[in-house]
Amino acid sequence: MNNLYTDEKNVQIIISLLKSHNIRKVVASPGTMNVTFIGSIQNDDFFEIYSSVDERSAAYIACGLAAESREPVVITCTGATASRNYMSGLTEAYYRKLPILALTATSPLERIGNNLPQMIDRTNQLNDTFKKSIFIDFVSSIEDENNCINNVNNALLELTRHGCGPVHLNYVTFASKSFNVKKLPVIRKIERYTIEDTLPKIENKRLGIFVGTHKRMSDDLLNQIDEFCEKYNSVVLCDQTSNYTGKYGISASLIMQQDAYIAPCNIFDIIIDIGEISGSYIKFNTKSSWRISLDGEIRHRNYPIKNVFEMSESYFFRTYNKMCRGRSSMSLYKEWLKEDNNFRKIIPELPFSNAWIAQNLYNKLPTNSNLFLGILNTLRSWNYCPLLKEQIVYCNTGGFGIDGTISSLLGVSLASKNLSFCICGDLAFFYDMNSLGNRHINNKMRIMVINNGKGIEFRNYSHIASQFGEDADKYIAAGGHYGNKSITLIKNYCENLGFKYLTASNKKEFYEVISEFTNNCTYGQPILFEVFTETENESDALKQIRIIKKSLKGQIKEKLGKTLNNRTKDKLKKVIGR
Repeated sequence: MNNLYTDEKNVQIIISLLKSHNIRKVVASPGTMNVTFIGSIQNDDFFEIYSSVDERSAAYIACGLAAESREPVVITCTGATASRNYMSGLTEAYYRKLPILALTATSPLERIGNNLPQMIDRTNQLNDTFKKSIFIDFVSSIEDENNCINNVNNALLELTRHGCGPVHLNYVTFASKSFNVKKLPVIRKIERYTIEDTLPKIENKRLGIFVGTHKRMSDDLLNQIDEFCEKYNSVVLCDQTSNYTGKYGISASLIMQQDAYIAPCNIFDIIIDIGEISGSYIKFNTKSSWRISLDGEIRHRNYPIKNVFEMSESYFFRTYNKMCRGRSSMSLYKEWLKEDNNFRKIIPELPFSNAWIAQNLYNKLPTNSNLFLGILNTLRSWNYCPLLKEQIVYCNTGGFGIDGTISSLLGVSLASKNLSFCICGDLAFFYDMNSLGNRHINNKMRIMVINNGKGIEFRNYSHIASQFGEDADKYIAAGGHYGNKSITLIKNYCENLGFKYLTASNKKEFYEVISEFTNNCTYGQPILFEVFTETENESDALKQIRIIKKSLKGQIKEKLGKTLNNRTKDKLKKVIGR
């Protein structure tokens, strides 16, 4: 009998990746919910399948198989209480570090708790039965498919990671009766490398290094990255929180966030990904990405991940630098630098706003100072500026909430001998204003509050809530709170707490006091600079900076993005491969 596979995409992905990772041994227990898996593999010569009616026995059979063969083993069962019977054997596997994959089938989780037969809750597991438990949903979109691919790879790699051990993969099935797929799809296999492995070669590739939010880089790491760029024709693409201060960095947001322009330089074979959560919201056109982190976890941003390197960034770059003796032409960096320079020459005169303030303040900050940025509108505005090279930049991108900005600045100032600046919006300031009364406040703190009387993000032209106009202020943008742009509320509060108060409501007033705000001298008191801006100016400034250039492809993309629904967009992406 010729083998035919189920039409359930998530099961196809599981089977394809089991084959790619060379996991062939399966102990199968009878049932309905796992028929799409078993029915698909039982005539596939790659798999070595054994039958066990009792799931308790199946798990222990797998333990013996794995111990003797030194290979991962799959155990698979139906719904109801079948998987409960795996627990004893999986506990054994956990403490003996045996690579057992418990592949359990389930109906959609929405059915849990609704008195439906054979529907048990597997969302919580005992601590010592699995190293990791991963849920695989049904695939109905490109995003679902990518998540499924990453999650299955994650589960299979975890089997043999850090000394091996059992892993749980709980996948949704509708028990489809259709087995008409003749050939499995070729699915992207993810590899994980450690310092004990031979690392893959890099040859004639367009390489970008993306740096998300990053701790202050050592001189050694900066030198290794710069040498890598010189040897492999690479460019470092960042946002302000990257804290990359080397030779070959480009603040990528200005180029990458144009509404109707697709940059020709945005074509890569590999994006090398370091750092943590970024607030830049940029997406590169790349064939694959390589993630480097000591945690070794599979963390993908908006591009397909191919390799994970569980090692320090310094080790990665130093190793690759030793592998290459020559020097490149640096043509890719020059390409990006030319594009960036051309953009910066034609930035229009912006209205008085977050974006204008950033463009007119970034080059006035004292050397070696610290800068703490509020999230979203403020961070985005500063990401349109050239990379800061003489300052350390922080932002609460971890939780990405508006709370804690001023408190975090206080913490930075307590640990640093240098001036510490903060730029934030009015809602973020009022959310955390109690911290100004802390007795540890010191004269190294400089705070700029950009007060537009609301969460301006929700009124910007690009936000979904902008369609409501002023009505968005009622409940979405939270307009009118905290004195509704009172000219005395913050002034009186901060002055009573010992701050020097500065204010500006237009460009002229801003220029008159900015030198006092940025002066490297330490005054006898901290400074708070309140800047008042208008909603329309904020939105207009953002729009102007994002329509600096247009291209035919970009205009088509912009138009389609406004008219097509998500499902049609997914189909189009599959056709054009982007």
